[in-house]
Amino acid sequence: MIETPLEFPSQGTTCRAVLYTPDADSRNLPCIVMAHGFGLTHASGLAPFKEAFCKAGYAVFAFDYRHFGDSEGEPRQVLSPGKEVADWLAALAFARQLDRVDGSRICLWGTSFSGGLVIVAAAKDGNVQCTISQCPMMDGLASLLGVIGYAGIMQALRLTWHGTVDWMRRGLGMSPRYIASAGRPGELGMMTAEDCQEGYVPLMADNAVNYVAAGVSYMIPLFRPTRFASKVTCPALVQICDRDTVAPADAAAKAAGKMPNAEVMHYPVGHFDVYRGEALAQSIRDQLEFLGQSGRL
Repeated sequence: MIETPLEFPSQGTTCRAVLYTPDADSRNLPCIVMAHGFGLTHASGLAPFKEAFCKAGYAVFAFDYRHFGDSEGEPRQVLSPGKEVADWLAALAFARQLDRVDGSRICLWGTSFSGGLVIVAAAKDGNVQCTISQCPMMDGLASLLGVIGYAGIMQALRLTWHGTVDWMRRGLGMSPRYIASAGRPGELGMMTAEDCQEGYVPLMADNAVNYVAAGVSYMIPLFRPTRFASKVTCPALVQICDRDTVAPADAAAKAAGKMPNAEVMHYPVGHFDVYRGEALAQSIRDQLEFLGQSGRL
């Protein structure tokens, strides 16, 4: 792959990205616009997807959200679903203008939290050719109820308390109150099911860290991509992990059912299994087959 570092503005903040192409002379390529999920950077475990897409003849435009990774934005590690949707729309607009990209052939690719973000972005943009959502978080309220299911109501109350402290600190101009993005059962963190710590941490690149501003605990239940699903009329691949502890499979299936042109695939694995081994290989095969079908890209 040829890697070209780029940057683009999103609501006044500079976001950074890398354009991956099969070779230096490629022009007018169909393009996959890609970013990672909750608190992670595009360098965190997504290389197999980038490589597979480039090998198949696609360009990949992979970016980091503001406040994360190589992108600018202070304070660091502050996750706002609304701002991240805006970053998706800014990345999409920028990618469409690139010489090596055919702006009329764009796929939005998201995984985990970004699997829901791409649904909202596609609905708001209205002109992408297709979307891919891998193990997507389609309903933040359902995810919160899932946390209560495996960790108990006290964990939800702990998250709310630390979220309140974070908002108060930032409102007073102080540094955020941080909590772990992923932890072990019983620890304080946004994701603490049995497979979260061991699944999340190995994905982290050098420019990623395992913590996030605690105020996001207020935002997650309000972020419900399923409400936008019916507006995504382009072909959409929704890949559901049936043993998902992070992004409830039922919520993803319900969201996909609202999409007029959704193709749903189920995998008998957990949320983080899809980033390794045979589950990863199968997910990539299914994505390439989806993209290669007539009328997609």
